[in-house]
Amino acid sequence: MDKALIVIGILCILGSFLSAVLMNRKQRGITERLGKMLEAAEGGRFQESGFDETVCSALESEMADYLNASEKSMNAAAAEKEKIKTLIADISHQTKTPIANLLLYTELLEEREKDPGNREYLTAIRRQTEKLDFLIRSLIKMSRLETGIVTLHPKEQDVKDMLAETAASYREKAEKKGLKLYDRSERGTAWFDRKWTAEAVGNILDNAVKYTEQGGIIIRTKRYELFTAVEVEDTGPGLLEEEIPEIFQRFRRGEAALEQEGVGIGLYLAREILAGEGGYIKVSSEKGKGSVFSLFLPNRKKENLSELS
Repeated sequence: MDKALIVIGILCILGSFLSAVLMNRKQRGITERLGKMLEAAEGGRFQESGFDETVCSALESEMADYLNASEKSMNAAAAEKEKIKTLIADISHQTKTPIANLLLYTELLEEREKDPGNREYLTAIRRQTEKLDFLIRSLIKMSRLETGIVTLHPKEQDVKDMLAETAASYREKAEKKGLKLYDRSERGTAWFDRKWTAEAVGNILDNAVKYTEQGGIIIRTKRYELFTAVEVEDTGPGLLEEEIPEIFQRFRRGEAALEQEGVGIGLYLAREILAGEGGYIKVSSEKGKGSVFSLFLPNRKKENLSELS
C-alpha cells in the first residue's frame, strides 16, 4: 500500500512537471509569436498567418483590422493635406495679381490727382489695400504652418548675422517715427531656420516700432546652456498683466493695439515658428514701462535637447 502511494505521488510530481514544461513551451511560443507580430507591424510587413481559433490568431485579426484602419486614416489625412496645400497655393496666386494691380493703379492716380479731397480718398484706398494684402499673406503663412505644408529646416548658424539683417529692414521705419533701433546682439550660434526665424523676429520688431511713440528699441542676445535668447526690448505702452497670457492667440490684440491698424497674427506666427524649431517665446511687461519679448532658440538640434533634460 505504501509503495502504491509512493508510485502515485511520483507520477503526480512527474505529471505536474511535464504539465509545467508544456505550459512553459506554449507560453514561450505565444510570446515569440506576439513578438514577431509586433516586429512585423512596426516594419509595415504585418500579415495574418492563419485563421485558427487560438488567442494569437484572434489578436492577429484585431491587429490587422487596426493597422488597415490606421493606414486608411493616414492616406485620407495625406490627401486632405494635399487638397489644402493646393487650395492655399490657388488663393495665393489668385489674389496676388489683383492686389498688386490695385496698389499700382491707386499710386498712379495719387500722383496725377490734383484735388486734395480726391487724393485723400485715394490714399485711404491704397492703405486699405495694403492692409488687405498683409492680411492675406499672413493668413497664408499661418495656414501653411498649421497644416504642416511648410517644413522648417533649422541648422547651426550665427544669430547675429540674422538679427543684423532683420534689424536693418526696420531701422528706416523706426527712424521715421523718431525712434532709435539698437542692435546689441553678440556673435554666437544656435539651431534655427534663418528665413522663418527672421520672420518671427521681424513680427516682434514690427509691433515694437508700431506701438512705441518715443524712446527706442534694443535687440540683445543672451546665451544659456540649452538656448540662446534673442531679446527685443521697447519703451512702448506695455501690457496689462492679464493681457500677457492671451497676446499669442490668433487675432488677439492688446488694449494699446486697438489704436493701431493690425490683424493680430504676428505674435501667433512667431510662437508657432519658435515651437517648430524646438524653441519658445515669452514676454515680460509692465503697463506704461514697455515690454521685453524673449525668443529662445535651441543651441543644439531639436532631437538632442531631450538627452540633456
